[in-house]
Formats: sequence, C-alpha cells, structure tokens
Amino acid sequence: MPQLGDATRGRILFGGDYNPEQWPEETWHEDVRLMKEAGVNSVTLGVFSWAKLEPRPGVREFGWLDRLMDLMHENGVGVVLATPTSAPPPWMGRLHPETLPRDEDGRTEWWGSRQHFSHSSATYRRYAAAITEDLAARYGGHPALTMWHINNEYCTFDYGDEAAATFRRWLQDRYETVEALNKAWGTAFWSQGYDGWHEILPPRHAHYMKNPTHVLDFRRFTSDMLLECYLAERDIVRRHTPDIPVTSNFMPMWVGQDAWRWAAEEDVVSVDIYPDPRDPLGAQSAALVQDMTRSQAAGGPWMLMEQAAGPVNWRGVNHPKPRGLNRLWSLQAVARGADAVCYFQWRQSRQGAEKFHSGMVSHAGERGRTFQEIRQLGAELAQIGSEVTDSRIVQDIAILHDWNSWWAGAQDGRLSSEVDYPQVLRAWHRALWEANLTTGFAHPEHDLSAYRLVVVPQLYLLTDAAIDNLIAYVRGGGTLVCGFLTGVADEDDRVRPGGMDERLRELFGIRTLHEWWPLDAGDTVECEGFRGTLWSEEIEAEDAVTEAVYKGGELDGLPAVLRKGNARYLSTLPEPPALRALLADVADCAGVRPVLDAIPAGVEAVRRGELLFLLNHGRDEVTVEVPGTHRDLLTGRPVTGSVRLERHGVAVLAP
Repeated sequence: MPQLGDATRGRILFGGDYNPEQWPEETWHEDVRLMKEAGVNSVTLGVFSWAKLEPRPGVREFGWLDRLMDLMHENGVGVVLATPTSAPPPWMGRLHPETLPRDEDGRTEWWGSRQHFSHSSATYRRYAAAITEDLAARYGGHPALTMWHINNEYCTFDYGDEAAATFRRWLQDRYETVEALNKAWGTAFWSQGYDGWHEILPPRHAHYMKNPTHVLDFRRFTSDMLLECYLAERDIVRRHTPDIPVTSNFMPMWVGQDAWRWAAEEDVVSVDIYPDPRDPLGAQSAALVQDMTRSQAAGGPWMLMEQAAGPVNWRGVNHPKPRGLNRLWSLQAVARGADAVCYFQWRQSRQGAEKFHSGMVSHAGERGRTFQEIRQLGAELAQIGSEVTDSRIVQDIAILHDWNSWWAGAQDGRLSSEVDYPQVLRAWHRALWEANLTTGFAHPEHDLSAYRLVVVPQLYLLTDAAIDNLIAYVRGGGTLVCGFLTGVADEDDRVRPGGMDERLRELFGIRTLHEWWPLDAGDTVECEGFRGTLWSEEIEAEDAVTEAVYKGGELDGLPAVLRKGNARYLSTLPEPPALRALLADVADCAGVRPVLDAIPAGVEAVRRGELLFLLNHGRDEVTVEVPGTHRDLLTGRPVTGSVRLERHGVAVLAP
C-alpha cells in the first residue's frame, strides 16, 4: 500500500492549495518564481475546479490543467491532484435538483457556496465518478503527480427524500427487522413504534426532543454515506494509479465523521488546523489535533493539509498571526509527526467568499511580512527534512476517544448542557500537554497493551467489547484513569442498570452510583486538595481507596476520587493545575516520565525519533536546561547544557 513517504521522498512536503484558475495565465509563471524562492515543493490543484473542468454536462476542458501540470513538473513542484467533487457546478443543481441537500427543516441548500451535494444522490455520485475517472485516466501517468486528494472537508448532512430512502436501507442492513429497530430505539416511549420501514424518516424538525437513538443512528449513517462517496472515488484513482497515495482532509475534531473508520481507508491521514492566534491555549488545541491525527495514522507520519499563514475570515474577529507564530505552529506540527506542512492557500484570493482568508502570498505580495516568513520556514524545513521524515514518536499514554460516544452524549435531553465533550477532552489533554507528557489517542476497542497509562476523559457510551477491553487492560497491569459520566449507556444509548455498567463499577470500587450532580456554569465544588468543575456524583465506595472526598454541601465526605488497584475514577473535573498534578503523579507511578524534567512554563518539549524539539509558546525569552551536548539543526550551532529561546522561538536538537 502506498504511503506518505512515497510522496515526500525524504523531504518535508511544503506548499498549499493552489487555485490558478482564479488568475490570468501570466500570473502562473510569477507564482512559480515565488514558489522556488519559498522552497515550495508541493501544491494541491483542482480542489474547487469542477465548473472549470466540466462547464457543461459531459464537456471536458483539461487544456488549462495540462499546462499547469507540465509547468509544475518543469519547475520541480509535485502535485497533489484533487477530485473537484466538493463543489458541483451550478448546472448540476439546476438540471438535477435532487442532488442538492436539504436541512432538517426541509430547506434546500442551493448552489452558490460549496459542499452543496447530497451524499445519497445517485445522480451526484454518477457525475462525481465520471469526472474522477477522466482525471485519473488523463493524469495518472503524469510525472508531476505525487498524491490524490479526494473531495475536500467532507461535512454534508442531508435530510431529503433520497437520503431518507438510503437511510432506511442502511437501517435494514443494521437491524434486519423493524422489531429489532423498535427495540434498539426504545420506541415504546412516546408512542413511536414503527410498523414498517416506509414509516421511518431522517430526524427532521420535530415539536420537541427527538428520539436520541434515532439521531445517533442518523449520525452513524451520515458518516458512512460520506465515506461511501470517498471510497467510490478512491477506488477509481487507485485502479489507475495503485502506487500513488490517496487522502482526504479531515476538519479538526469535527463531529460529523467517525475518523477512526475513515483513517483506516486512507493511505495518508491529513487534517486542517486553524487555532486562533489570540487563544492562549491555541498551541494546546493544535497539539491535541496533531496527536489525534498521528494516532489515526497508526503512529506514523501525517499531513498538515491546511493551516493559515495569517488571519482566517470566518471568526467574529479575525486576527493576524504575530511575527514568528506561523513558524512556531508549523514546526510544532513537524515535532508531533507531520511530514507535510501545507496551507490554504498559495495566493490570497482577490474575489469570492474567502478573499480575506490569508495566503502564503498575501495581498501585500512578495514584500509582505507573510511571504518573507514563508520563505524562512521553507528554507528551514528543507534543512531538517532528511533528518526528521519517517521518524516516529514514542507515546506511552493513550487518551481514549470515540465519535459514537460523542454523538450519543450530545443529545438534547442530557443532564447538563454545560458538559461539552470536546471541552472535557481538551481539559484532560491540556493537563498532559502542560506536564510535557507525550500523548496519543486510541479507540476504546483498540489493543491498549502497549500503553503504560490509559486515560478516559469521558465515554458516555461504551460497547460491551470496549468495557471488556478496559478491564483486560487493567488486569494485565495497565494503569487506567477515568473521568465522570463514563460507561452510562450501551451502543443503543440504553442506560445501563445502576447508571454505570456493573463491570466498571466493580473495576473502580463503586458499590452504588446514587445520583449525578451537575454544576451550574461557573460553579465549583470543594474537594480535598482541589476544586472540581462541571460535574459531581453521589457515589458509595466498596473495596476502594478514597483518594479525595467532597467537602461541604450535599456530597460532604463522599468520594470524589477513587482508586482500586491500578484503576482510578474521578467523579468531577478538577481545575487545570489539580488535574495536571494528578495525571503527572499517576504517570510517574506508571513509569512514564516527561520529555524533560524541568522546563519553563509555556515551553513544549517533544521527542521525535532522535530529535528533541523545544518550542516556546510563552511571551518571554527563556532558557531551557538540556543535559548533554546537541546540535541545533535550525542554526547549525552546538548546544551544551542549555538553549536560549526567544518569544515564539524553536530549537531542533540532534544528539
């Protein structure tokens, strides 16, 4: 199977989405000159070019793309060639309105933007396959081609009639009988029992709360249908070019795709990352996505498909990146396993909805600060590429994450809208990141035996197989730390007897979970040695050590943190310093040490292979003590004992 290394060939891929169809042809040669200056060795072509390639049904205009492919090859720039199927031409919606998706209120999403396709439309799929077939046949043997990029940021929901019919077929495959579906969905509640498949619709607009398992299955269905679209196009290009890797870019922590399933079908796992430059935890948010993407790539190299060289245009206020921040965050991605650092987009658009979204070449042109920083970064990536590509990161800690649990836990009728699953996940990852403990992610049914420490921030829904897997991990000597509201429901979102699976209660030493006590926004609960946030629980322990109790209030004296053997249960979310200290202590007991023992606040340390990356996310210049003698690959200078990092400074140390 082809891999990212087949495209990188010992280099870090550096470049971005290139949309030359927006510019006169004479600009293309200017672009190539600037690409060479910046060290760009890869561009993605054709992402939004369907109307240009097929201006009328069945008509092909490939001449402009022929010239571009040749131009890129002549100048040593590889091409990640996209199928343009995320933005169908206007004629498709006009001639085939059934290809347009509908929202849950029945409103049509018309052409005039992007992603205006129904994943279930047979007509859309036919046209998408045809343009993909012709692209693969024409360019599969072109020497510029290094990778295929299928569609772009799959994210479409559809509640229309064709999607409804496809949803019913999907449900028949899953449940086989209506009786089994009624049981799984609990349709005895509110007189929702179905007498036949024909009665079932997507979870469209309703008077009050919808059936949560109905909604859960529709999310599963949507992810599967989008995956079918990807696989159909992937299989076409793979048939023509079996040795060329294929990818499709994930949005970071997007709720609509089960990315574990998707990643298993990709040769290269790629992601788009857009932290807010004004967010003091922007680097941690990026690190979480980087760690998750690396884990989806089975620990191997991954591709940063999109980031911004400057401001984006879709936040309420869109701030530019201060000097050095683009370099810092790009090298952070490399430190955490990326072998490709790319952007949206090469040249900032002058028209259209994203003309205020930055490009590698901004409106200020080649003299602008943005491009000058891109030139520096390109040179540095070329400098370190041969030493870093294909190397791996040792991760002894896994955070468990599952989209099915996220979907189920987000239901309308939950106990607290203040408990936001991504927020909880970020809190636990932040604690490990600030402790400089390198972390990966895993699905709860994955083999966990290689990890010294497994943490479960929150998995509301757990299958029997996942629960058995956790128990086997602990019995095998692994250390487990689990957060609140875990193991509450089975795969049908059916609450397990006792409010938590009895096997988990036995694992953690919980005799009875009497009540959940969610906290109001901004409230905290006093515990022994720390304050808890978001949540608390009234639990009764049995055969467990109470490591911390609640102090005061209704839960006074009851367990807040329990330990039974190697398994701990936190019935609240400790404030950040307390959670960091707790997890660092547990990791130490499990034999997991931080990358460096003592480093200044705001400095991130990551080992990738033999290299030590030091990244200063703080506002001040700092000195980092580094035992031994190293060579900084970015400066070429020897480093003995310590290294000085300016604001947004980076060192890449080789032994």
